[in-house]
Amino acid sequence: MEHLSLRHNLDLYNDTQVEKLIRKIAERLEIGTSVAAAALTELTDELEAYRLKELELKVQTQDKRKKLTTAEIKAAQEYLKAPNLMGRTMEDIGKAGVIGEENNRLLMYLIFTSRKRDNPLHVISFGSSGIGKTHLQEKVSALIPEEDKLEITSLSGNAFYYFGQQELRNKLILIEDLDGAEEVLYPLREIKSKKRITKTVVVKNTKGETRTVTLTVEGPVCVSGCTTKESLYEDNANRSFLIHIDESKEQDQKIMAYQRKLSAGKIDGSEEHQIAELLKNTQRVLKPVSIRNPFAEQLKIPDEVFKPRRSNAHYLAFIEAVTFYHQYQREEETDRETGEIYISTTLEDIEEANKLMKDVLIRKSDPLNDAGRTYLEQLKSWLKKENKASFTNKEVRQKLRINPSNQKRYMVQLQEYDYVEKVSGEAGKQHEYRITQLEEYEQLKNGITGILDKIMSELETLKKQK
Repeated sequence: MEHLSLRHNLDLYNDTQVEKLIRKIAERLEIGTSVAAAALTELTDELEAYRLKELELKVQTQDKRKKLTTAEIKAAQEYLKAPNLMGRTMEDIGKAGVIGEENNRLLMYLIFTSRKRDNPLHVISFGSSGIGKTHLQEKVSALIPEEDKLEITSLSGNAFYYFGQQELRNKLILIEDLDGAEEVLYPLREIKSKKRITKTVVVKNTKGETRTVTLTVEGPVCVSGCTTKESLYEDNANRSFLIHIDESKEQDQKIMAYQRKLSAGKIDGSEEHQIAELLKNTQRVLKPVSIRNPFAEQLKIPDEVFKPRRSNAHYLAFIEAVTFYHQYQREEETDRETGEIYISTTLEDIEEANKLMKDVLIRKSDPLNDAGRTYLEQLKSWLKKENKASFTNKEVRQKLRINPSNQKRYMVQLQEYDYVEKVSGEAGKQHEYRITQLEEYEQLKNGITGILDKIMSELETLKKQK
């Protein structure tokens, strides 16, 4: 008759469980308890050694980077040295499969590139459900080397503290859905600001004794996430660049045309792959380097921008990110006093940064959130097209196909900021509304653009005088 084996859980770090097992082994095998205890101690030591070896192997595997061939290094460096780097990069990101979103895709790519610096930038993508906010993040992050990024779909706040001490250093952390990642937002805020997070936990040693251990995870890190929320907790939003996904009909047409070509087999997948690999390799050959901006003291963000201190820091840091990306086109300089080697920001870097930052600064100057602004601009276009001066909520819902609850929320916001006012209507009857300032957004955009252009003009004049 075959005997069935009985199996039980055993914690070799639990003194009580181990003592019981020693007595049972001694009794069954008719040996002394000291012999059984010695065997279990040896087993525990071997298992501990095996565990540590596996952890070390895991770290080595994670840190293992692709070794580029001489030809790959040369191709990547030549790409970074060639003229019109920003224009070519924007175009090649598109060829790698990112449809439309020309400014957003290059802005996001440069923010991801900043992970290699001591003060990386961060980004949050806003967009309605099903509009493609994760598509932009996924496609652009696909151009970053695998060893330099960590994708998070589900992770508890505590689990964040159990990464290796330097496992996240200079990594790109991608969060697909910020709406369901509340638990990790606090440690993420901490590691963004302080560049490290710590947590004290209680553990047991091999003798079953308890002791406290401080877990430390070091940054810096670059964090990117997506959300459908119209606005975020201010502390999270303030630390990041806010990108608003293009929800226009023109963008819809671009995406659907790409989908049709893909279905028809007219998209060259091998070309997309080759471009993606080249861009990954350019990321691999970028090296840490100090950057100095000789024009920094003359750079002032517009007064209209909210949270000017943090916005100013983001603006200067983004200019440095542009300079960092151009490092193969800059001569290294040496500080005579300190001996520090650095490269300098050029006027061209500032001009390129201004082009990409313009929309970001406009959004940061707008009291309306993105959903409210989108609704107001759609409303303006419809009124202009219909040659109407006023409107009712009902006719707008029918023409623009707006959800009633969303429309109610937008109208509350627009009236709160005096962009819309009621012109007629009694309780229980339809109300007529009108827009108070039809040109306010154009004026805001022209104002921000004018200030940036003025700064560039003054800097160019100053450079000629030197």
